[in-house]
Amino acid sequence: MKTTQLGSQGLQVPVQGLGCMGMTTIAGGNIYGQADEKESIATIHRASELGINFLDTADLYGPLLNERLVAKAIQGNRDKYIVATKFGFEVDDNEQLTWGFNGKPEYVKKAIDRSLKNLGTDYVDLYYLHRLDPNTPIEDTVGAMSELVQAGKVKYIGLSEVSAATIRKAHAVHPVTAVQTEYSLFERDPEVNGVLDATRELGIGFVAYSPLGRGFITGQIKSPDDFEENDFRRGIPRYQGDNFYKNLDLLKEIESMAASKGITPSQLALAWVFANDIVAIPGTKRIKYIEENAAAAEVVLTAGEKQKLESIVPVGVAAGTRYEASQMQWVNV
Repeated sequence: MKTTQLGSQGLQVPVQGLGCMGMTTIAGGNIYGQADEKESIATIHRASELGINFLDTADLYGPLLNERLVAKAIQGNRDKYIVATKFGFEVDDNEQLTWGFNGKPEYVKKAIDRSLKNLGTDYVDLYYLHRLDPNTPIEDTVGAMSELVQAGKVKYIGLSEVSAATIRKAHAVHPVTAVQTEYSLFERDPEVNGVLDATRELGIGFVAYSPLGRGFITGQIKSPDDFEENDFRRGIPRYQGDNFYKNLDLLKEIESMAASKGITPSQLALAWVFANDIVAIPGTKRIKYIEENAAAAEVVLTAGEKQKLESIVPVGVAAGTRYEASQMQWVNV
């Protein structure tokens, strides 16, 4: 697996990481259908064999269960993995989500200690603020994160789903290594809302989560009814009703282009992300998909192919928003 420097602070990562969210529930509900712990751990191990040792988790996932699963997977081999986790969705002392945000300095310190315990490690390679706390200045949150770096509990800091203005404020307090945002052929807002420009100007790495459009680009989902009953994608406007079928028409063109190259649509979509010099963290809980995704790093797109893909799904053409209305206010803030 090819590697790249993420940001300008010295963190070296594979161009493809592994999103672990789907390996556990959130608040008792499945994210992308049922997961099996044994298979999930085997997937993490296979990913490492393929050079994909950059794991992305968060205290939200479970809550806390996902970090504990990652701990089982990396036990005895901590130094072979680059572990990123996130905080900011408030988890109370009973390990329950309050569904509020907390970026207060005292909570930052509490959250990292809990994550270190759950992960079975004494440091996290990359620590993200998962969502901005609207009631706490970003400077205060990042100031507390900076203290974690000084204490050796965190090596590098990152932000998730924040605006260009927030990125600049945070970076002025402590160098930000990475910004994580949803980004795929179907979600290209970072190209026009200033986030990509800000990260490149400031020497901050950009990490694309859901680079396969939450699995939609795999082509495995043919109708909204194909989602399991408690799959959270049922609540996403982009995959509901007419929006689903409008986007499916776009996907068919991507599938046709992939077939002409002798690759899968997933591999084509990931190759497009890599061609933009962006690190991708597609999520999976199955070995066969981590192997398929890994092969995407070897796919080379010509300038013409890249342009054709971008013309199939231009910025803003995907039907429906990527979150329901109540959650859209949490992003790009």
